[in-house]
Amino acid sequence: MKHYRKELWFETKSRRAFINITGQLADAVTESGVREGLILSNAMHITASVFINDDESGLHRDFEEWLEGLAPEKPYSRYRHNVGEDNGDAHLKRTIMGREVVIAVTAGKLDLGPWEQVFYGEFDGMRRKRVLIKIIGE
Repeated sequence: MKHYRKELWFETKSRRAFINITGQLADAVTESGVREGLILSNAMHITASVFINDDESGLHRDFEEWLEGLAPEKPYSRYRHNVGEDNGDAHLKRTIMGREVVIAVTAGKLDLGPWEQVFYGEFDGMRRKRVLIKIIGE
């Protein structure tokens, strides 16, 4: 069985962002040489996420508003975690959006549905964070 590991690094200019990483995952599959198997992609930070959904700007704004309604950034005093930090909301947003995705690799390609794209979700940005890619298969 083949295995391949790669890291993607991000440093957003804003506190929150959604970045389409589908192409980078597809490139990693090609680099790995795996034709049939699985790819795991996970955020390596507890205030970031990797998730699958549609790449549509209205939907991304809906996510932002929905998440802010569930776990508003301010007032910072709302969160007990915010002792010396101001990212209690980001931990909750990550929990809602998820840590990782696993995607089938078929014939050397990501086996996604017609509108599915993979995103890195940043909820406490403006510092360097990474995403792990792990591919296994034949």
